[in-house]
Amino acid sequence: MAGIYRPLVKVTRGMAASDGAGVKMTRLLGTPELRVLDPFLMLDKFHSDNPDDYIAGFPEHPHRGFETVTYMVAGRMRHKDNKGHEGVIEPGGVQWMTAAGGIVHSEMPEQEDGLMSGFQLWINLPAAEKMKPAGYQEYDAADVPADVRPGVTAKIVAGRTSTGVEGPVKGVTVEPFYAELVMEPGSVFEEPILADKTTILAIHTGAVSVSGIALPEAHLGVFGPGDTVRIEAGPDGARAILAAGYPIGEPIAWGGPFVMNTEGEVRQAMLDYQMGRF
Repeated sequence: MAGIYRPLVKVTRGMAASDGAGVKMTRLLGTPELRVLDPFLMLDKFHSDNPDDYIAGFPEHPHRGFETVTYMVAGRMRHKDNKGHEGVIEPGGVQWMTAAGGIVHSEMPEQEDGLMSGFQLWINLPAAEKMKPAGYQEYDAADVPADVRPGVTAKIVAGRTSTGVEGPVKGVTVEPFYAELVMEPGSVFEEPILADKTTILAIHTGAVSVSGIALPEAHLGVFGPGDTVRIEAGPDGARAILAAGYPIGEPIAWGGPFVMNTEGEVRQAMLDYQMGRF
């Protein structure tokens, strides 16, 4: 596959974090070292077989102004919100929630022991869409198609690959590409992704290299200029999330679970939630 390979221009190590009712996780984006990568706001990896790290889950809480993408690698998590959406996400499944004008939801484990593992990514919305009605898309593993290549299985959640495999998530303004890569030792994944899309690679397990730069487990890599990503798995293989999207280029005002364009809009979101308007 010809092209100009996009190098890694930044590599960061995830930091320990806690959210919800004490769920332990690794924050890969949204850290002091890497606050925001427009249009991506935050990326967390959760991975533990200790129920104490996840059993309390994420009780009912509000959001406004962005989207959350939860992808499960292991375990089961139930989503329930005040717009009538409810579902259980299992390994290989995805929940794509558009908080937009306001939603109150909970995310609670559907297990009392065993491994709970996956990612949650926050994607910003442009000002014109921040107050639109909330929405929810859920797809189980059977609904997420695989682009199978030598030594690599790419599960495509959103976007379309060069081989024509298209993910089930549609209608997102930043035109995201979101794929889980499961790579055998030494395998290579190449895919055209133009430089005008912010592109990141998050390592779940194993390690990869990009243009000679190593990217180990629980690290995030940010791609630079070029038109093609080329990812080579290390000697133990790798599992990773590759995500890309067009930058929005608007001011970001962030207040806890609300991401708007101005501080006034954040204060209004807090008031609207307190007044029961979500």
